[in-house]
Amino acid sequence: MDMKRLPDAELEVMKALWELGPDTSRSRLGEALEPFHWAPNTINTYLARLAEKSFVSVRREQKTNLYSPLVDREIYLAFESRKAVERLYGSPRNFLAAFAREGLRREELEELRSLIDDLEGNRLG
Repeated sequence: MDMKRLPDAELEVMKALWELGPDTSRSRLGEALEPFHWAPNTINTYLARLAEKSFVSVRREQKTNLYSPLVDREIYLAFESRKAVERLYGSPRNFLAAFAREGLRREELEELRSLIDDLEGNRLG
C-alpha cells in the first residue's frame, strides 16, 4: 500500500475507529466523534475518503454500514513519525541532535541507549 499522510480530520476518524475496533457501526462512530460537532454528512464524507484511500473497509449488514480499519495504528504512527522527522529535520540523526541540544536527562539518554541496543539486537538476532 502506498501510504499517504491523512488530513487531521480524517486522522481523527481513524483514531476513533482504532479505539472502537472492527465492525463499528456508523452510529457508534458518530457518538465517538461527537466532541468535534461534525454534521453526519461530514463524517460520511470522511469515511468515504478513507475507504477510497484503503484505510477503512465498509461492510453492509442489514440496514447498517460497519466500518473497520484496514491500516494498523502502529504502522500508521510509525509512517507519520518518519515523515515528520524527514520533513522537519531531514534525518533521524538531525532530529536527535536538535532534541539533545535542548538537554536530555541521564535517564532519557539511558532509555535511548537501551532502545538502540534492543533495535540492534532484533536486527542481528
